[in-house]
Amino acid sequence: MTTNRQFRLAARPVGLPRPTDWSFVEAPVTEPADGQILVEVHYLSLDPAMRGWMNDVRSYVPPVGLGEVMRALGAGRVLASRHPDFAAGDHVTGAFGVQSHALSDGRGVIKVDPGLAALPVWIGTLGMPGLTAYFGLLDVGRPAAGETVVVSGAAGAVGSIVGQIARLKGCRVVGIAGGADKCAYLTGTLGFDAAIDYKGGDVKAGLREHCPRGIDIYFDNVGGEILDAALARLARRARVVICGAISQYNATAPIAGPANYLSLLVNRASMTGMVVLDYADRYLEATRELASWYRAGTLVSREDIVDGLESFPDALLRLFRGENHGKLVLRVAAASGQDS
Repeated sequence: MTTNRQFRLAARPVGLPRPTDWSFVEAPVTEPADGQILVEVHYLSLDPAMRGWMNDVRSYVPPVGLGEVMRALGAGRVLASRHPDFAAGDHVTGAFGVQSHALSDGRGVIKVDPGLAALPVWIGTLGMPGLTAYFGLLDVGRPAAGETVVVSGAAGAVGSIVGQIARLKGCRVVGIAGGADKCAYLTGTLGFDAAIDYKGGDVKAGLREHCPRGIDIYFDNVGGEILDAALARLARRARVVICGAISQYNATAPIAGPANYLSLLVNRASMTGMVVLDYADRYLEATRELASWYRAGTLVSREDIVDGLESFPDALLRLFRGENHGKLVLRVAAASGQDS
């Protein structure tokens, strides 16, 4: 009998999640009921938003309950189906959770083409991170050719796609990332016009140097001091897109809000929060365009893959230590053909 391996939330983390915040459970895999599919999960997407889902606070989605399988997006293959829209052998993505096998009623599950891109790409560049970048920049940021776009967390899953789309739209792009290697990747491989190393340099000075006429669009993934530095350099009618605040997710003190918010008034600027779930009815539109750029080679995808479901607790922490290079993905187990 096949065994399902799961990580369940055992306690609400205070600060960084600890090993004791998780319970590892093994249970038999059950066959799908009418209207269900059984998915063998090959890859899991590790995202900063997962930290917020662990808190028992009001948010855009309900928190993960204590004792529940930890929420996560994943990609895999349908093993068995009693659902009219799916067949055994289909490759799919969906919110399958941190486990090796998942039963699903099909809601939110999307069939994907492993011939176009490998499964890790379908939960990164062609998945929620790519969709977040697409709608956050194009719908909320509304870029125009010649404008200056600054992206924080620029070497991460969302930020790297934001910067590349901005370049495709004719913008000048400045990325903020941690470490010389990441900054070199932004300007070398991804074609950013400039990069600022927040670990080894002065962000405020870097923004003054690389944005002499101000920032037209600031796409924020980190919050905190870097958000404040960007607000101080806004151009007239600037748009600030609030996508995430990874610098604050593990804070044990109250979240640090922006001190320079009056820059919005002075510059007649706007600051707007965005959640990709609001654009669900347009996912297909965005995926088609992202896929066309990916096929053409004008959109570069980079995955940082960690092996083994059992490594999940420490692998998740890599996000908050800034150790991942590109989209952080957990390979659940080695299986024949699962990279297809």
